[in-house]
Amino acid sequence: MILVDTSAFIEFLNRTGSREDQIIEQLIADSDEIAIPDISLTEILQGIRDEQEYAEVKSSLLTFPILFLTGTNSYIAAADLYRKCRKKGATVRNTVDLLIAQISIEHKATLLHNDRDFDAIAKICELKLYKK
Repeated sequence: MILVDTSAFIEFLNRTGSREDQIIEQLIADSDEIAIPDISLTEILQGIRDEQEYAEVKSSLLTFPILFLTGTNSYIAAADLYRKCRKKGATVRNTVDLLIAQISIEHKATLLHNDRDFDAIAKICELKLYKK
């Protein structure tokens, strides 16, 4: 399963032609299993101003499985992940990225992203990043 972070999905929605945009388009065309972190659903939708576009994007996003953290221990694990990164000299700039990384780890999903925080996190733990 490929978990698509907000940073990559926005590239796709804006049709930027970026690596992430092209990969998501190909994954969808190939009917590969794509999922979205629950918090990315919020991040993507909150940025849409037009009501019709909001409704269309929401409807499209809800066709994908939505993955989420499993409970209190997941949030503690994300905090532990941050602490582990800091000990190794990598400061993660965004708590949301830690939560998404933890979702990916817990669900054994490969993360597709366009955010340097995930590269730093992956060097410290078992986070699998999409490479192609």
